[in-house]
Amino acid sequence: MRTIHIDQIVKTIEQLCIDANYYINDDIMEELNKALKTEQSQIGVDIIQNLIKNALMAKERKIAICQDTGMAVVFMDVGQDVHIVGGNLIDSINEGVRKGYENGYLRKSVVGDPIERVNTKDNTPAVIHFNIIEGDRIKISVAPKGFGSENMSSIKMLKPSDGIEGIKKFIIDTIDIAGPNPCPPIIVGVGIGGTMEKAAILAKKALLRPINKRNDLNHIKEIENDVLKKINMLGIGPSGLGGRITALAVNIEVFSTHIAGLPVAVNISCHATRHADATI
Repeated sequence: MRTIHIDQIVKTIEQLCIDANYYINDDIMEELNKALKTEQSQIGVDIIQNLIKNALMAKERKIAICQDTGMAVVFMDVGQDVHIVGGNLIDSINEGVRKGYENGYLRKSVVGDPIERVNTKDNTPAVIHFNIIEGDRIKISVAPKGFGSENMSSIKMLKPSDGIEGIKKFIIDTIDIAGPNPCPPIIVGVGIGGTMEKAAILAKKALLRPINKRNDLNHIKEIENDVLKKINMLGIGPSGLGGRITALAVNIEVFSTHIAGLPVAVNISCHATRHADATI
């Protein structure tokens, strides 16, 4: 049994909130640079160049990549041999988010009640997903999610008879309807299987996978590649102004499901797809 004090969790999450909002991950920067060579629209090329310039400026000046610094989504893989001391785990996660958004000068975008809509003024509470794993470590992933892209996400309970073609159609139609709203070029997270809520969590987790890494299952990898190709034939293009590069990647995660069901969730993210992780 290994003991971890909540102060360490607070400090780690504070820094992850800042890092995720300041720095674009290397895999995304690589794909943006590749996109410059394949984008056929000059205005599309100009937009991608500006996105790269913006990311470099944010890194150099230590400022947020985008003014929408998102709602903090925190994934906690907690080792079963960890003993957390010093206070409440959920409270410590929210304290880390609170400090990160305050000390990182990040916009506070969370309202305490979805109807009354009064800003909490510290970007809490976070959306937290726990997973119990083997070992005596905690892996923390912080993924601030902006709502320009989140609002265009969708879930559908397909029939098993809809099959692969039904899955592809739903994903592509969702992106087509979204158009310029999620600030393309986008990254598309897809969850297939489980129940309604499980599919949605899978789609969110899919966005944490490096975008240059395809699913290990060949039949899922084929869907990822085919859907990406078809999305990039929609003509939406960077910032929705036309072009070839509407999406940088399609990441799909799957889970077992019921004999009568085929849940599919599509979680859209902008090019930045901010996330940072650490293991303590």
